[in-house]
Amino acid sequence: MPEIIQDTDTDMVLSLVDLARYPIADLESAEGAAFLKACQDQMEEHGWCNLDGFIRPEALVALADESNALLPTADVLTIKRNIYQGAIDPSLPKDDLRRKEYTHVATQLADDQLPNETLIQRLYQSPRLTDFVRRVQKKDVLHRCADEFQALNVVALHPGSWHAWHYDTTECTVTLLLQAAETGGDFAFLPNSRTDETEDREAVDRLLAGDMSHTQKFDRGAGTFTLFRGGYSLHGVTEVEGSTPRVTAIMTYDEQEGRVISDDINIRIYGDRVKNILAERAASSINA
Repeated sequence: MPEIIQDTDTDMVLSLVDLARYPIADLESAEGAAFLKACQDQMEEHGWCNLDGFIRPEALVALADESNALLPTADVLTIKRNIYQGAIDPSLPKDDLRRKEYTHVATQLADDQLPNETLIQRLYQSPRLTDFVRRVQKKDVLHRCADEFQALNVVALHPGSWHAWHYDTTECTVTLLLQAAETGGDFAFLPNSRTDETEDREAVDRLLAGDMSHTQKFDRGAGTFTLFRGGYSLHGVTEVEGSTPRVTAIMTYDEQEGRVISDDINIRIYGDRVKNILAERAASSINA
């Protein structure tokens, strides 16, 4: 592990990010301001901002090694959910594609399984990184997600696996690709497919029927940092091919400080481990 990332007091942005290419630690400088505007413009035009090589090569090795060492302790989750990650809307017609539940398999570390001292947790906890994400998204305030399970996750998709179409439970999501698949494993999404009030039902129905002509995909090498509006853009990952798992860190942010995700959704995602944690907690509360 490189010497530069040993100091536990160091903001991980300063140690891990390629600041020569991406000056997120000095956004008030002329160079930093120009970079920020380019990110904002990309987000405004496309609904995403993609920063290839965001992590320095030697730091990426350390992050990937760290995650691959932790992943054998993770649960292999079979996740079944609809695109909204909640209960099926009973008002929808029986044959409506939005009622369909999709199943995918992932090896997944939840936030409570990622120790505070890990590099990826320390990067996620960086105030500089949070402020950068806030400013790219043009938010007055932005907080790291307060949910004990969903805030930061590391997800491995093994060959043959994919990530089913879904909306995120918070608006602002960031992904950091730690290890790319040999082939496949493309991030695909339908930009700005819904708002708080409406949804582009025609576009969503086309996608769920298998028509990906209106989706956007882009190449992402390991070390790529991608910002997108996951709560408003239907998205997923295509099937991973080859022999190398696709490993991604998922960082979640929210305008509302302290907001947590419902127990029902967390149990749907994380399965028996979280179900048992919540049940034991409820029993302890009753017996207290």
